[in-house]
Amino acid sequence: MTKVLIVDDSALIRSLLTEIIKSEPGFVLVGAAADAYQAKDLVNQYQPDVITLDIEMPKVDGLTFLDRLMKARPTPVLMISTLTERGADVTLRALELGAVDYIAKPRIDVAAGIEAYRQEIIDKIKSAAQAKLGNRQRSVVKQVKNQQHFNVSEKILAIGASTGGTEALKTLLLSLPLDCPGVLITQHMPAGFTKTFAERLNKLCPHTVKEAEDNDRVLPGHIYVAPGSFHLELVRSGADFRLKLSDGDKVSGHKPSVDVLFRSVAKAAGPNAVAAILTGMGKDGAIGIQEIHHAGGYTIAQDEDSCVVFGMPKEAILTGAIDRVCPLSDIAQLAFNELSRRGSYRL
Repeated sequence: MTKVLIVDDSALIRSLLTEIIKSEPGFVLVGAAADAYQAKDLVNQYQPDVITLDIEMPKVDGLTFLDRLMKARPTPVLMISTLTERGADVTLRALELGAVDYIAKPRIDVAAGIEAYRQEIIDKIKSAAQAKLGNRQRSVVKQVKNQQHFNVSEKILAIGASTGGTEALKTLLLSLPLDCPGVLITQHMPAGFTKTFAERLNKLCPHTVKEAEDNDRVLPGHIYVAPGSFHLELVRSGADFRLKLSDGDKVSGHKPSVDVLFRSVAKAAGPNAVAAILTGMGKDGAIGIQEIHHAGGYTIAQDEDSCVVFGMPKEAILTGAIDRVCPLSDIAQLAFNELSRRGSYRL
């Protein structure tokens, strides 16, 4: 049984989450705290397996509570956050502090989509309960050696990630050389969060990191993050690679979808592509990475020991289309080596 603790100052949200958790077989609600002081007592008394935590609370805010919790008794935490620019910034800080994942705070009119919201809460609690918190602390930045200067734009590094991906991506990108080939990222995030995420990475990385825009030319040393409300695709435009944003239906349960990105990379870049699938819940990316493999590209999956959640890499490995499974700390060097030895590719 998975013991769950709710921490939220809103009586309405506590009531909604209580109903969802109590209705799910295999979950046990050990308490619903209105503030951090109540939460501390309940944590000590019941030692929950997963905590849902509101960011904005009186007396002691969610980030302060989270920081103290991770130092005293590391526990998988699912943040309940508002889908605003400020909410995105604070949520990303929570992920840095050790929260496993987050979910949008339901609107007052959530009844219209309560079943979808219920399932998302249930899926994320189950995923959080299986998360490996220690893997965050073990992730180290290993700068790529034997740097080669890339003066062409025919090579592409495509990356897909979900739960645990924001911190994994930070580790990987900080390891890449400044003049690496263009990097395309699909990280499962809602609209608004991806812009903030890209801006935070841009401040940390020596590369130029931005939220992808339609018709962007892909340049070496640049990293492009799929917007939360659009699929990101790679297309050929003469001798250049360009980006295409599409507002279609969800694919593999997501928008943006890793499968959409990978399939487009397989078509546009063929054997000049390297793809890496990182920590995450579900199986998005498994179909697309097969296409990259079949097109002659090189495929990498993060290993189970370094993943926070081994869902997406595991599904990709099961396809038989992964060329190498390795720890997060080795992916940048491996990807760089493969990109370095691949020649120019023209259609």
